[in-house]
Amino acid sequence: MVVYLRTLSEPIRSAAGYGREQLFPLLSIRQTGSLLTIVKIELAREFATLVMLAAAGLAGAVNRRNWLAGFSLAFGVWDLAFYGWLKVLIDWPASLMTWDILFLLPVPWTAPVLAPAIVALSLVVGGIIGLRRDPPRVGRLPWILLVAGGVIIFTSFIWDWRYIVAGGMPRGFPWAIFAVGEIAGVIGFARAIRA
Repeated sequence: MVVYLRTLSEPIRSAAGYGREQLFPLLSIRQTGSLLTIVKIELAREFATLVMLAAAGLAGAVNRRNWLAGFSLAFGVWDLAFYGWLKVLIDWPASLMTWDILFLLPVPWTAPVLAPAIVALSLVVGGIIGLRRDPPRVGRLPWILLVAGGVIIFTSFIWDWRYIVAGGMPRGFPWAIFAVGEIAGVIGFARAIRA
């Protein structure tokens, strides 16, 4: 998304007074004009990527209980590799604090690259541990913490979505909210593997 959508939208961004290298502000639906089809294709690609990663996790799972570990590993490796190759191929991001558009479904997810990298690294570590050990039957509290952590992290990524969609620049990432979600997820995972 970072490369081809930015390249395709360059003429529109230039006409609107935005630099080619900028991801923000986002173009409005009106500004996309003929590129709206490509935006729709990007949304479908995002969904298809998630389905593919879920299928990869399922294919690598020994049983249904460790499917989540396989999906986590696949998703985390994919995300870290994506950022790594963008850095190698186009020297982007400039730093871990560079803002990115993570997903567009159901609304734009935005964050400095460091935040999704932390999540991806957590998913890789958790996925490896989950695949190396036959997952125990997990109780209610670990699941509550894992799901709550995920919801809180998701909330931090979409925290400012209305402002971003309205054409605003990122105003700051809610690191404290993100940290609560990450900590809840890590605690939930730790309790799950000790069960």
